[in-house]
Amino acid sequence: MLEVSGYLAYFFYAFASVFIIVNPVEATMVFISLTPGATSRERARLSFRAVSVAYFIALLFALTGDLVLRFFGTTVDSLRVAGGILLFIMAIDMLKAKPRRKVTEAEMVDASDREDVSIFPLATPLLTGPGAITTVIVLMGTAEEPLEKGVVLLALTATFLAAYLILRSSEYVDRILGLTGILVMTRIMGLMLGAIAVNFVAIGAWNIYAGMAGLA
Repeated sequence: MLEVSGYLAYFFYAFASVFIIVNPVEATMVFISLTPGATSRERARLSFRAVSVAYFIALLFALTGDLVLRFFGTTVDSLRVAGGILLFIMAIDMLKAKPRRKVTEAEMVDASDREDVSIFPLATPLLTGPGAITTVIVLMGTAEEPLEKGVVLLALTATFLAAYLILRSSEYVDRILGLTGILVMTRIMGLMLGAIAVNFVAIGAWNIYAGMAGLA
């Protein structure tokens, strides 16, 4: 059982892992571009709805991830390796500071014709996409005791609370950081995401090898 300092460190690890992949700072660019004529009150409403739906999706997969893995006959370590590769590819894109990578041009065109963009593309795939879903399933699957799983859920909640506050203040974020500042932060988070991805692959691959070699 972890000590208090251990749980605190685990919380920050889980929070950083989810926050970096959700990347609400970069999401402000898409949010502002999709709501050019919206008032502050309308942006607040859209922010709340988008984050609420994204949080619900992430929470659903966090709580049912084990059932999903068993349904497909796979293990959390296999998902670690596959998810780590996916996250590493996303990290490379972030290091290159490619904006709107989570949403294709066709999806952006479709979204621009919608009156309400809070569900698509903001909630998903922008905030909670394949990378975020993979991350929360792996974090919950590797938590060894109920208290650790509670720490992951707390980190998940803190992440989307921070995401709401950032999206709610998207105008100020854009004004203070500008495009250059947002892309610089994206590069930094991409580097951290790359490290997390390598850790996922290394641990997952070792556990798979240990299981096959009878070392576990």
